[in-house]
Amino acid sequence: MGTEETRHDVRLTNLDAALFDGADATKRDLIDYLEFVGDRMIRQVRDRPLSVVRIRPGQEPFMQKNLPKYTPDFVNRVGAWAYASKREITYALCDDIRTLLWFGNQRAVEYHAALIPVDHTVGQTHLILDLDPPEGADFDTVVKAGQLIHAALEADGLAGAVKTSGSKGIHIFVPIEPGLPVEDAAAATRAIAARAERLDPDLATTAFIREDRHGKVFLDSTRAGGATVVSVYSPRIRPGATVSFPIDWADLGSIHPRDFTIHTAPKALGDRDPWFENMPEPQRLPAELIEEGHTIPVARVQAMHEGKRRARAKREQ
Repeated sequence: MGTEETRHDVRLTNLDAALFDGADATKRDLIDYLEFVGDRMIRQVRDRPLSVVRIRPGQEPFMQKNLPKYTPDFVNRVGAWAYASKREITYALCDDIRTLLWFGNQRAVEYHAALIPVDHTVGQTHLILDLDPPEGADFDTVVKAGQLIHAALEADGLAGAVKTSGSKGIHIFVPIEPGLPVEDAAAATRAIAARAERLDPDLATTAFIREDRHGKVFLDSTRAGGATVVSVYSPRIRPGATVSFPIDWADLGSIHPRDFTIHTAPKALGDRDPWFENMPEPQRLPAELIEEGHTIPVARVQAMHEGKRRARAKREQ
């Protein structure tokens, strides 16, 4: 095979180059994988501002939000004001396989989609719970924490779909009816995490400050509003080039995130789209869940104030 070829009218180059250290894969392997999962992945990221993580040979990975000037015209895009950097950012919309392969040729390995689509009237489409294990813990601890979230959802008549993050944890998506204010979606996410924590406070915690977690699984409820989350089927810049992969709740205890890589995921998928199949219909959230969430402080704000308080106390000592 040559190191260059054209697929879907996209010129692909340096295909035999190593993808990144520890990937055990080439750029061709990445392109082959993206082409295989293309329609399934695009179904999830379409019409959502997209950020990607790229990695150039010999360099550290970097997050790209703003499209470069050399981006071809066929890539759909949308402008948005970035309050942090105080500038207009042009985000890509990955609406077709050609765009996905173009990104792959740019050595974009990870694909992080916005929680809110371009049509802002729809609002946030899913509540996201991100479960992160403590350092050195087995994946089994994450599975047990995931079951706490599952139980908390069921107690409120809600359902969600689960996928590996492609790293060490799992993501739980709870589809919600359109039009819910962002503040209410964020509040409901906090309340679900808090209710799950109460089921087994020795296993799981909602403590945002790492040193306050004491070896427990972190139930991260901070993904809301303008946040992004790595797309299902997206590869990750992790050893073995793992991917974020959908799992049936019943099978969660019998898998490991490292089982799914750009080499193994296609065989596990076949012609199915289990993320689409497993995703419940959008649900109406109970009013009391939202109300409880509004009584819980926003984790990042609380952590900021607590960090300042601890720094002040240390100085005074």
